[in-house]
Amino acid sequence: MTRVGWHRARTLVAAATVVIAILGEWPARGAAAPSASRPTVVAAENFYGDIVGQLAGDRVSITSIISDPNVDPHEYESSARDGAAVARAALVVMNGLGYDDFTYRLMKAAPNPARQVIVAGALAGHRGGDNPHVWYDPRTMPKVAAAVTGALSEIDPAGSRSFHDRLGLFQGALRRLQDKIAEIRDRYHGAPVALTEPVFGYMAAALDLRVITPEAFQRAIEEGQEPPALSMAQMDDQLRMHQAKVLLYNVQTVTPITTRVQRRARELGIPVVGVSETEPRGTTYQQWMLAQLDNLEAALAGTAK
Repeated sequence: MTRVGWHRARTLVAAATVVIAILGEWPARGAAAPSASRPTVVAAENFYGDIVGQLAGDRVSITSIISDPNVDPHEYESSARDGAAVARAALVVMNGLGYDDFTYRLMKAAPNPARQVIVAGALAGHRGGDNPHVWYDPRTMPKVAAAVTGALSEIDPAGSRSFHDRLGLFQGALRRLQDKIAEIRDRYHGAPVALTEPVFGYMAAALDLRVITPEAFQRAIEEGQEPPALSMAQMDDQLRMHQAKVLLYNVQTVTPITTRVQRRARELGIPVVGVSETEPRGTTYQQWMLAQLDNLEAALAGTAK
């Protein structure tokens, strides 16, 4: 399986820091149909589209490019339909850090100096080579939401008050997520966990969990490569010796190696918790994050079903 590696993101960091874009969809409530009277917003990933939807309501038409939870985002190939959406977009929201490079190509194919772009990775202060899964960093979405509100207010000045009111509601809705993070951190800080790849890395750090899986193993799985033999042996030993309280795995990356690791963990009685790179249909970003944290908390407490 060919995956976009972090090393490729280094070539994009200069561009990412100067671009300010917004792409979006609101899958939990249904994407708005394009309308000549409403600006078009495109989100490279559906969780950014969801944020746009929570802030904009029906004042914009939103399209999220990656929205299928069964698709590996790293292997996504853009379509002519995606290109048409970006061509008419007043705002694009993307992740950056090499995660969704196709968005740069689509914008280059349809230049528009008036288009606004928000790159979450750069906005959150990350650089090329950093873990690209920045939506799992609790500090990222508040910054993205504020940037989206500012961009929408410039694009649609008449809606500025509504956008800012909705920003306040969004910030309030994040408090439950922040409280859950604090609760888990207070009860389980320092708990050792294993990861098949670093999708959950920023959240694990926010929870003060101790990731014991060799970085070489995580990076290899992330990039679709065979992990080094030493890292494979270390991973197996950590599970066999019950050094990890929980195994977290990416449900959108299923390979013989990750399947074997999951099976081994279950055989040894180690709870397995799935995390994903695409927001499930019918949920909001907050609900998605909370559901995963609830599953993790139950696993750490030994009450997972």
